[in-house]
Amino acid sequence: MGDPAGKGLRVSAEATVRFFVDGERVEASGCAPDTTLLNFLRDDRGCNSVKEGCAEGDCGACTVVLGELHEGRLAWRSINACIRLLATVDGKEVVTAQGLADAHGRLHPAQQAMVDCHGSQCGFCTPGFVMSLFGHYLEAKQGSRGTRREELLDTLAGNLCRCTGYRPILEAGARMMDYPEHASRRASDFLAPERVQRLRALQRPEGLLLPGFQAPVTLEAFASAYAAQPEALILAGGTDVGLWVTKHLRPLPPVLYLGEVPALRAIAVEDEQLVIGAAVCLEDAFAALLRWYPQLAEMARRFASPPIRHSGTLCGNVANGSPIGDSLPGLIALGARVRLRRGTAVRTLALEDFYLGYQKKDLAPGEFVEAVCVPRPDPAGHYALYKVSKRQDQDISAVCAGCMVLLEAGRVAAVRLAYGGMAATARRAAQAEQALLGQAWTKAAVQSAMAALERDFQPLTDLRASQDYRRAAAANLLYRFWLETPGGMADEVPVRLGALQPVAVASAAGTRP
Repeated sequence: MGDPAGKGLRVSAEATVRFFVDGERVEASGCAPDTTLLNFLRDDRGCNSVKEGCAEGDCGACTVVLGELHEGRLAWRSINACIRLLATVDGKEVVTAQGLADAHGRLHPAQQAMVDCHGSQCGFCTPGFVMSLFGHYLEAKQGSRGTRREELLDTLAGNLCRCTGYRPILEAGARMMDYPEHASRRASDFLAPERVQRLRALQRPEGLLLPGFQAPVTLEAFASAYAAQPEALILAGGTDVGLWVTKHLRPLPPVLYLGEVPALRAIAVEDEQLVIGAAVCLEDAFAALLRWYPQLAEMARRFASPPIRHSGTLCGNVANGSPIGDSLPGLIALGARVRLRRGTAVRTLALEDFYLGYQKKDLAPGEFVEAVCVPRPDPAGHYALYKVSKRQDQDISAVCAGCMVLLEAGRVAAVRLAYGGMAATARRAAQAEQALLGQAWTKAAVQSAMAALERDFQPLTDLRASQDYRRAAAANLLYRFWLETPGGMADEVPVRLGALQPVAVASAAGTRP
């Protein structure tokens, strides 16, 4: 393959990435380490059903379904091919819209329903919609999803139709389950033992090693490789790094991929805390968190589209440290800690202490985030996570607030208030917390804390919100939290609530103002 970006990253022809595309084994050789799955499928495979619309994982025109082995089973999930690096699909299977029809040309139910419901208009976005529906179809056949309108809306949150054809597409999603499956394209075929066996045959006991790209398969090997190459780029889901390639046209340093390390893909309960490994995708991380903190449900759904949540990782969001990273305020409010590793040395740190400044973290050279650790909820605690953004789905927060209060005899025994979008890092509101600590959980105390927020933050004005808007929103979210907890007056109209009207406001508690 050539070097279309002109970065001099062409590697030797002996280096190969082995995977399946629509049932056919593929060996990609001579590919630059920054080659995306989309570019390979289109340029090298002639797979034109995979479209490039936005090149940043927002529009869904590039959606494919990826199958990979996880804990001995084959899991299928939709992903964005435009920001997925080719080398990360080594040992996996990619299914595109061109691979859904059977050997006789009969369409898959997801395709046939789109035809029958007139779900395609200009057609550019259609293959991406079909693949999102196909992924939903597989999950529904396994009993993990249904076809209620709300579930289909969630599934299609990352697919955009500029012809405004959503109604017939949703109808197709509901109808596809009623179509008979053809013998050669049953849902069970995608979970068949022979499919699992052929992927097992592609696995590399020593991990993948390409010029400019390395994917160790043990935690020890990964830690050792990074300690020896602290200038290397750690790659998890690539939902940020992919944009470095497609939008910024940045040459990548040597890449260390952590997605093949089983220890980093694990979720465990240790010492009364939930330990989520660095390679656990957002979808699985939120599923685990929701078992302890159901208040996170709406944020889990609105965090990003399913294809992004299937690739991106919770620890990647933590390690990135963006001041508008939606997971950070919630995790800080919960008292989460990060587990850091350098070689064999391991240390833990409170998440709020991990961030030293804008894009500055408490990390030594060769040290990386191994896991995030979330404590078990206190039965006496109350918790909520709120997101304020201009759009309901697929939007970055203007303000994000994580609130936790522990009440004893009506007084605040402990409180953690964390905000994103208000400063150079997501951080706690120390002045507001101090105004509440030890006080009765009353309107007067909360209003005092709202005033103290003015001293905690001096937010910026940008395209998402003005400084004044952010201040008003942050204060109102704290007031709302009080209204929604025992002791709050749920029938009282919040002061200054009008400031929140122009944008969508949603709560992890599932209530709306």
